[in-house]
Amino acid sequence: MAKEELNPFAIAQKQLDTAAEIMQLEPAVHELLRWPVRELHVTLPVKMDDGSTEIFHGFRVQYNDSRGPTKGGLRFHPHETIDTVRALAAWMTWKTAVMDIPLGGGKGGIICNPKVMSPGELERLSRAYIRQVGRILGEDMDIPAPDVYTTPQIMAWMMDEYAFMRGHNVPGVITGKPLPLGGSAGRGDATARGGMYCIREAAKLLGINTQGATMAIQGFGNAGQYAATLAEELLGIKIVAMSDSQGGIYNPKGLDGAAVIAHKQNTGSVINFPGADNVTNAELLELDVDILTPAALENQITGENASRIKAKIVAELANGPTTVEADKILYENGSYVLPDFLCNAGGVTVSYFEQVQNAYGYYWKESQVHELLDEKMTAAFHSVAQAAEKYKVDNRMAAYIVAVGRVAEACKLRGWV
Repeated sequence: MAKEELNPFAIAQKQLDTAAEIMQLEPAVHELLRWPVRELHVTLPVKMDDGSTEIFHGFRVQYNDSRGPTKGGLRFHPHETIDTVRALAAWMTWKTAVMDIPLGGGKGGIICNPKVMSPGELERLSRAYIRQVGRILGEDMDIPAPDVYTTPQIMAWMMDEYAFMRGHNVPGVITGKPLPLGGSAGRGDATARGGMYCIREAAKLLGINTQGATMAIQGFGNAGQYAATLAEELLGIKIVAMSDSQGGIYNPKGLDGAAVIAHKQNTGSVINFPGADNVTNAELLELDVDILTPAALENQITGENASRIKAKIVAELANGPTTVEADKILYENGSYVLPDFLCNAGGVTVSYFEQVQNAYGYYWKESQVHELLDEKMTAAFHSVAQAAEKYKVDNRMAAYIVAVGRVAEACKLRGWV
């Protein structure tokens, strides 16, 4: 058996290639959409607390800006690669298009381990990045946001550095900011909340009652933690398993999301939570649950383990958690996959709302943000479900068909191809 492709950018290209074939996309349009329109690689010298200087490497990829300024998160991760950033920028392009918001896709990353860095070192690294990348950023060019291991505080430092470079305040250059600096109400839990709206619509379509339905959550960062409380609050779902990078916990009778979050804050991990059995991340994925929510990193569900996934709904809050081979197996086995760039698009949608509020200096109530997010997620879900039905394809391919069609149309209207 051939070795499975795990390079995220090769996966993103392969997914696009399949959609292009189904849509009979013109060769020039297809080739244009396979690559970022521009990318910047930067080298960042940073003074550390002990007086030494460490050299970091970073990236910013602007994948496609035919529908509007590029938009996308910024990751701090020890294993960051340019291909991961390219893939995420591509997925962000499809994400903004499937949500039908007037933005393109971008992504950034710095190779670093934020867990061993002090707040002062993180601030100096954040400012160094903006000093290099700021030349291609702007509220009408490219707008970063938080992602893996980056926070509203990091966004605030970056916005401040950019304002210093420009000589005036530019709140709209960064989203995911703290509320006092022009952040949007409802941004914190937006990714998970948008995912819950998608799960609700999928459950209706499949005739699943979410009251008492079981869910396992892999990954316990921002999205995973909010999912742990919102699933119960909004849909009456019972969370039976949760995990982080150190391992997971399982209790078939249900887990209290807020109590697990408190346990993780006290101990540094969800493992050894009182009254639950410890399980591995791999075991969690294969539990007999109604809904599986991968909310960690790429390539968690692969050709190797996909046949053992029992969940009726796989709700991807992470980016790229399922490989191409796994997609085929899940589809054939009847698992209903809510693909990442639909399911986790709540974050970028509320980031877009934040930009809108920054632009006209008037801020909405949290209830308004939730209502508008629900409207956008529900419309996007149904446009994907209709394409899946029309083309007789799985949901990821349907989401590609919707998104790629919109981006291709914009490229043609501009006269690029």
